[in-house]
Amino acid sequence: MNIIKFAINRPVTVIVGILLIVLFGLLSIGKLPVQLSPDIQLPKITVTTTWPGASPNEVEVEIVDKQEEKLKDLRGLQLMESSSYNSRAEITLTFDLDVPIDTAMVRVSNKLNEVSDYPDNANEPIIDASGAQGSPIIWMAVQTMSDNERHVDTYKTFFDDEIKPYFSRIEGVGNVMVFGGTASRLEIVTDSDQLARNSLSIPDVANSVAVANNDVPAGIMGVGKNSYRIRTKSKFENPDAPNSVVLTSDGVNTVRVSDVAKTQLGYEPQLNSIMHNAKPAIVMGITKQKGSNVLEITKKVRQEVKRLNETILHDKGVNLKVVHEQTPYINTAINTMKLNILIGGILAIIVLILFLRSFSSTVTTAIALPVSAIGTFIFMNAFGRSLNVISLAGISFAVGMLVDNAIVVLENIDRHRKMGKNPFNACYDGTVEVWSAVFTSTTTTVVVFLPIIFMQQEVGQLFKDIAIAITFAIILSYLVSVIAIPSIAHQFFKVSKNKKRKGEAIGKFGMFFVNIIMFFSKQSLRNYFTRFATVISLTLVAIITVYFLMPKADYLPQGNQNLILNILVPPPGMSYEKKKEIGNTIYEKTAPYFKQDYKDGIPKIDEIFYIGADRITLFGATSVHETEAKKMIPLFNRIINEMPGMYGVSLQVGIFQNDISEGRTVKVDVMGKDLQQITGAARKLYGAISKAMPNAQIRPVPSLEISYPEANIVPQQKQLAANGFNERDLGIIVDSLMDGHKIGDYKPGGEEAIDMDVTGEDGKYNSPEDIMDSTVSTRNGDLVKLSDLADLQYTKGVTQINHLERSRVVSLEVTPPEDIPLQTAMDTIVQQIIQPMKEKGTLSGLKTSLSGNADKLALALQSLSGNFLLAVIIVYLLMAAIFENFFYPLSFFLHCLWLQPAVL
Repeated sequence: MNIIKFAINRPVTVIVGILLIVLFGLLSIGKLPVQLSPDIQLPKITVTTTWPGASPNEVEVEIVDKQEEKLKDLRGLQLMESSSYNSRAEITLTFDLDVPIDTAMVRVSNKLNEVSDYPDNANEPIIDASGAQGSPIIWMAVQTMSDNERHVDTYKTFFDDEIKPYFSRIEGVGNVMVFGGTASRLEIVTDSDQLARNSLSIPDVANSVAVANNDVPAGIMGVGKNSYRIRTKSKFENPDAPNSVVLTSDGVNTVRVSDVAKTQLGYEPQLNSIMHNAKPAIVMGITKQKGSNVLEITKKVRQEVKRLNETILHDKGVNLKVVHEQTPYINTAINTMKLNILIGGILAIIVLILFLRSFSSTVTTAIALPVSAIGTFIFMNAFGRSLNVISLAGISFAVGMLVDNAIVVLENIDRHRKMGKNPFNACYDGTVEVWSAVFTSTTTTVVVFLPIIFMQQEVGQLFKDIAIAITFAIILSYLVSVIAIPSIAHQFFKVSKNKKRKGEAIGKFGMFFVNIIMFFSKQSLRNYFTRFATVISLTLVAIITVYFLMPKADYLPQGNQNLILNILVPPPGMSYEKKKEIGNTIYEKTAPYFKQDYKDGIPKIDEIFYIGADRITLFGATSVHETEAKKMIPLFNRIINEMPGMYGVSLQVGIFQNDISEGRTVKVDVMGKDLQQITGAARKLYGAISKAMPNAQIRPVPSLEISYPEANIVPQQKQLAANGFNERDLGIIVDSLMDGHKIGDYKPGGEEAIDMDVTGEDGKYNSPEDIMDSTVSTRNGDLVKLSDLADLQYTKGVTQINHLERSRVVSLEVTPPEDIPLQTAMDTIVQQIIQPMKEKGTLSGLKTSLSGNADKLALALQSLSGNFLLAVIIVYLLMAAIFENFFYPLSFFLHCLWLQPAVL
């Protein structure tokens, strides 16, 4: 072992090596991104396609089915989900962990290019990879100042075009999302009376204006020494430009748009209600890029918010406020872990002083703690990991193990010193004698954690930080024990005499326990029978204890974030006014808890926001007490239960939660073709789960009510043809009278494009009957009622249609009570509910599965079980090779089994 001899003879070199490890470790800490948790989400891509005015059924058939048909064969695709809403389709594609997100984006784009027959009024699909980075780390609210009478909703386009880019440029920001508000648009408001007088119809106006708003490039023409760019120029460059478009002309009489309509800058109809602390608001969310520093992003975002509030936003009469961020929780969690590491280190040193009874021995051994712990950050940086609660937990777990090797080596060196050897021989012989045992101990620990580093599943990414921290901390502690410990001990021995240790009282106290243990050991070794009985007894006790005390599994801890989300499931088809009324009701009932702390045992509310939209209805809140947000849940549950026709769930956001549907939930999927049958089965499952787990919170996605009110305007084909119309003309008329029919873009020079819509007169059409009663001018010059061209039929539809791997699905997101582990909830749902329902034929023709965190838990148990078995095999073979015996390692594993009762 020349390296040991080299270390003893070159103490300065050893000290320099230690200082370099500490130096580079400290430098690595500064380079590590600080996050709440590791980046563990699989690569995700979202494809969003909008089709104004379309129902979920139409979106499913005309967009989602066609896109899914092309996307189903993507390489590396792990899961395909979709949702069809009013006017909108979303497809979420989850890829294998080893698929680069850029490569996946290209593949998705190429596949979507194969879909050509979209509906005429549908927009191009938007491909977004920001879903791969999880939910926003910062939420901000936009509200108007007290002296600004303009409604905040009208600032949406301003924030999209002028404010959003400032945040998108910040290093580490993944995506900036703007929710709420109404986008600006150029409106061509038709006058039905003037249209009738001029024998024109809304389709005539729409077609003429759409055709006129075009620049057509003709090419380059060379004339002498110059080249001229030739093009026709008729794009609208100011809001009044459409007024001059000619609709009809016979050479004498000319009818322009201004004769039958007026143009104005307006806003899209308000459909969603968003509030913050009882005031209307626009909400902005910021996600991070993978591996970015959350604390740095938050700091820069706050600086940008301050700058904008003092300049651009102040001039506009609005204010931007950060309402929720992860920084306080991250700082609290990381500081707690740092304190735990410090306390653990101090306690370890105290124990060393008590039992080594030597200041020099304690100092020598304690060197392993900071060197190993700080040096670990070098490898974390090399592996591209982050500083988070998981990686710090790994170092915290390793603190107690870091001094084990050093104690073994130092105690053996001390034993050789007491044998009368000189300092050099004592240090060298003592280290050489135990290095193989120390190496074996280190290697067996490393091989247990090493396979986790190379796991590819999502759970592997989570535990990788712990594995890296413990693995390299233990490796460094081994190197310190066989290189640094003998070198430093040699220096202490040279300046100190071989004295007998003080503290004999402690030694006698320790020997008392040693004697007790040795007594039982001798009794068990008296003869063959006692040895056999001891082994069998301990083994049976261990097996029985493990069988009865083994706890059920949960996927991930929730943590204690200061954010409660309350997800509501309202009756389908709520109007904007009704959504706004619900928001106001929530604020009225929570108002007393903004003023009084611990009223009815509820901690004081700090912030509260509400989102009422077709896709989701929820409200969230934070408390002035960072660690007591969970105590607000009873209040919010009471508020939800008091609202007629409303039910929902109240959940604390988990530290590993990347989506609203994630967290401590079991997702029960019911799949099939017939939506009525699927929904009926889901209702029965809902009732059965509620009965089996009374305190569980269950959220159906989508709603179990197929009662979204629909008014279908069915064309009378004969009457349409007789009056010079076709079905497309009828659709344009109805779309225009409703909320506007898009006919193109309006893009003045140097500004972002906005929609250009043909609309009916403001406030004239407030019900389907008003639309049917409207007067329509035919191309024959006659005036007819719309009811003469079509029939009105009332029916009911769905709020949304979800797909899971191209099958229609209704999901029940079940959050079990805190005293029921996730695995127990899964077993209850499968064995006591789903299986009996299948046997009775209730689920005939349908497929059921558990997904979400339930699926992840099953995969995690499977993966970790495989890695555990692999680690056992590797450790056994390694120990057999070291001991040159295949039997000795078995006694080690038997000893591990005997320890399990103490663990449980």
